[in-house]
Formats: sequence, structure tokens, C-alpha cells
Amino acid sequence: MSPHPHGHDQGHGHGQGHGHAQKDPSHSHSHGADGSSAEPDWEALAAHLEREAELSMPFLEEAAAWLHDLTGRHDVTRVLDLGSGPGVTTTALAHAFPGAETVAVDGAAGLLDRARARARREGLADRVTVREAELPADLPELGTAELIWTSNVVHHLGDQRAALETMAGALRPGGVLAVREGGLPTRFLPRDIGLGRPGLQARMDAVQEDWFATMRAELPGHVRTVEDWPALLAAAGLAPTGSRTFLTDLPAPLDPAARAHVRDRLERARDTFADALSAEDLETLDTLLDDNCADGIARRADVFFLTATTVHTAVRA
Repeated sequence: MSPHPHGHDQGHGHGQGHGHAQKDPSHSHSHGADGSSAEPDWEALAAHLEREAELSMPFLEEAAAWLHDLTGRHDVTRVLDLGSGPGVTTTALAHAFPGAETVAVDGAAGLLDRARARARREGLADRVTVREAELPADLPELGTAELIWTSNVVHHLGDQRAALETMAGALRPGGVLAVREGGLPTRFLPRDIGLGRPGLQARMDAVQEDWFATMRAELPGHVRTVEDWPALLAAAGLAPTGSRTFLTDLPAPLDPAARAHVRDRLERARDTFADALSAEDLETLDTLLDDNCADGIARRADVFFLTATTVHTAVRA
């Protein structure tokens, strides 16, 4: 679950996401001058992922409570967080299921170190464990659970349907699989920001969709799949139990941590999309990233953070 050479979201893996990206290149690592993939700055990546998840803490807590209700008829003794990253979701799940062992699963040891440290800070060290594993290959070695959570991981696996079938096989009878996929693109600026041509983020969305399609096509074992997540869960042998969309709405003016995160996302996206955006849009982005400019992200009063995240669930009968 190390970052993908293509460069969201909300970490991209070599077929194993960290569960923090939503078709979003903002977690990409750098590329060398020759276009080759460079090793990621793990500290910077981990801090970015952790801060992003913390901004969405109300969503995570609400989703965890919903999952607690869905599994209420069964004793939950083990929870797997597949693609846990730095463990923000892991600890939210551990708080929601106080009688369970909650396992943070990721392919990056540095991110698991963060998950372990977070569990200690929150008094959960006796109930949160970590496992370094690559998905989906290592999933059979992780054992079974009554609840499996995976966040923006499946879309980094070449054969999404087969991956869901493997995850379904790790559920205990009556267990729930929760798949965070889809939602709406993040917004953080008005349509017309007074710079360049209006609609900058919409144009970036279009470029991002092309980038995402290329990323999917180049995954090992890629199979093109209609991304009807309830239907895919049913095809995996599970009974869909509903999908919910959660809003993260941080209005302007943003606090310093949220503002810094928006700036970081924009800078990473600017690096990833440099070859696909117009010169005018790149100039606008450079102005937004200028901390000494009144029109920059660091000083604008109109910067907000708004996104919608969808979670799909299904139960093993």
C-alpha cells in the first residue's frame, strides 16, 4: 500500500490504496526530472493523510456509529481497517466498538507507526494492533472479522470485483463489509475567484478524471468494471444493507490547519496536472499558491472545505 507511481485521497498504492484518496492526486509523491517516480517523503505524506482524516473526523465518527447500529445484532470482537494509513479511522472504529480488537492494515510501515502512536495517545494500545500487508494478496493471512472497513482502496486494485469477493470471504457469518468509494469532488473555492477564467476547479475535475482512468488502466490485472458498488457487493455474495453519503462542511473562514491542508492539496494537484492544464490556469494556481499575495490561499477570506463521501455496506448472511 505504498504510493502509486501515478501520483488521492484522499495515498495511492501499487494496487493498494491507503484509504485516504478519492480519485485524488493530492497524495501523489514526486517525480524526477526525467518523469520517473521518486521515493515519497513519508513524513510529509503521513502528515498530509493524518490532517485530511482529522478534518473529516465528524464523518468518521458518524459512519462508525452507523456501522455499530448495522452490526448491533452480533457481538463484534474483531475489526479490520484495510488501507488504514496513519490510523485515524482505525481509532474511530476502536472507540465505536469497545469490545473488539481493531487491526490497522497497511503496506507502509511508517504509516503503521503513526497508527500505533495514535492508538497509544488515545488509550487504545491494548485493543489496536497493526499488520503490514499488501492487498489483496495478503488478505487471507489476516484472519476473519465481524466488520471490515476499506476506504478508497478497492479502486486501486486491478480487479475490483475479485478484490471484493476476497474481502467478503474474510467476513464471519453476519459480518459487515463497509466500502468507502465515490461521493463528490471536494470544493474549496468559489466558481469565480477573480483570477483567470471562472470554473478552475471544474476543469481540474475533468483532468483528474482522465488521470484516474489512466491510473486504473495501468494497474496490474486491470479489469474494467461498472462501478455500481451495491451490485458489486451483491456479486461478491453479500446482501447490500444500504449506502450513505456523509457531508464534511467547513465554511469560510477556515482555521489555520484546514487552510494549510487546502493549500497542500492544491500544490500537489498543480504538480500532477501541470502538463494537462492551460497556461492561464497554471498562472492562476501559482497565484493561489503565493503566500505573499492577497489572492493566495493563505490569505483569502473565501476559502472553505466541502466534500461528500459515500460508504456502501453489505452483510454476509
